[in-house]
Amino acid sequence: MTEDILRLTAVEMSGLLKSRDVSAMEILEAHLARIEECNPTINAIVALSEDVARTQAQSVDDRLKNGETVGPLAGLPVGIKDTIDTKGIRTTHGSPLFADHVPDRDDIMVERVKQADAVIIGKTNTPEFAIGGNTVNRVFGATRNPWNTKLSPGGSTGGGAAGLASCMFPLTLGSDLGGSLRIPASFCGIVGLRPTVGVVPTGPSALPFEALGVSGPMARSPEDIKLMMDVIAHPHSSSPLTQVNSLGLPTIDVKVLNIAYVPDIAGIGIDPEVLETCEAAAESLKNAGFAVSNETLDLSEGRETFTTLRGQVIVNAYLSYLNRMDQLEPNLIGNIEKGLNQTPQDIAVAENKRAQLWTQVTECLQVFDLILTPTLPITPFPVEDNYPDFINGKKMASYIDWVAPTMIISLFGIPAVSVPVGLSEDGLPVGLQIIGNKYSETKLLSLAAEIQAQNPIGWAPN
Repeated sequence: MTEDILRLTAVEMSGLLKSRDVSAMEILEAHLARIEECNPTINAIVALSEDVARTQAQSVDDRLKNGETVGPLAGLPVGIKDTIDTKGIRTTHGSPLFADHVPDRDDIMVERVKQADAVIIGKTNTPEFAIGGNTVNRVFGATRNPWNTKLSPGGSTGGGAAGLASCMFPLTLGSDLGGSLRIPASFCGIVGLRPTVGVVPTGPSALPFEALGVSGPMARSPEDIKLMMDVIAHPHSSSPLTQVNSLGLPTIDVKVLNIAYVPDIAGIGIDPEVLETCEAAAESLKNAGFAVSNETLDLSEGRETFTTLRGQVIVNAYLSYLNRMDQLEPNLIGNIEKGLNQTPQDIAVAENKRAQLWTQVTECLQVFDLILTPTLPITPFPVEDNYPDFINGKKMASYIDWVAPTMIISLFGIPAVSVPVGLSEDGLPVGLQIIGNKYSETKLLSLAAEIQAQNPIGWAPN
């Protein structure tokens, strides 16, 4: 029964719970057993909130027994990224500076999933302050990929992705600046959604007007993502960018959509196995009657544009740490220095270039409803490496080029989701990124569900 529970979707678990075929405590105990078995190797959860989870699960069972109404996430274990505040639960940001930090309030997202009767099972690992594409820090060490524990799960929401892939919880919350929900989703064979800017309020934040980074969910299916978004994607008075959205629309007929497939949106090259797998997924959509057209969309100039604008965001965010740089990780130091060494003219050039690229994107999305492109150009790299050196046998021009397909899309405030579409010859997941106009999350998730159904990858061996 334990294995049966673990391999259910969140939607399926919810249905069984509300029909009283399984209890919240049974769901929790199954996941706690899996955490005890797998987490010492995977290192996805860095602060297990077992007592909190038991109290929440018991409350759900008691209310169901009494015939009371429970929330849409009732009894579902949720992992929370260790950069997101959780009242009374240790939140370190992956930094020695916060090693003993316990917040006295919840983030808006956490508050909402609690109100929806979710079970907060623990905090998930992240690189320091969520800066980096490999999940490792000096407080908790490295998280490992359940498909091959010698490899990276990606980052920065790597603990969340690895925990989902190894069935430690069915839902998780994270954040995405340059791809931190989509990168680990691709590496771990799960689904990660970067929502439209403003759709998911978070904080209270020190930078409430910052619009390059967003927060959002990951899960093992698009339907589970939709379940979580229905809870967290609503306006909040403390978030100035928060917007009314139409995510509650019914599932649409995706076969009426006009879809573009772009093999290399960032102009960096793609490893052959990744390219073949993504092309096969696009071809399978065509064979199933979907309108898919091979197109060219060159956003390669967005690579420098993003790093320039991100540099300014990082300086804004870590202004109070400028006199403590020696206590920070090299990834964060490098980003702060990038921002400090830029001129106002550099930022103006980047903003003007972003406007030009945005014109290209909007022109494409006026013709096509959605864009498909490989989430990443590579499969997972060794966990000891900070980043890979080569893409398709060619040395990267910049250490960050390997995340260019995700970080470029972050420039535009539009939604994007990574969905698994196959495995490499070495049995490693490959993700396909689906991109749409503002507020098109329903379209993205509906198409992602079709793609996942056509391209099942099975379960991670670890």
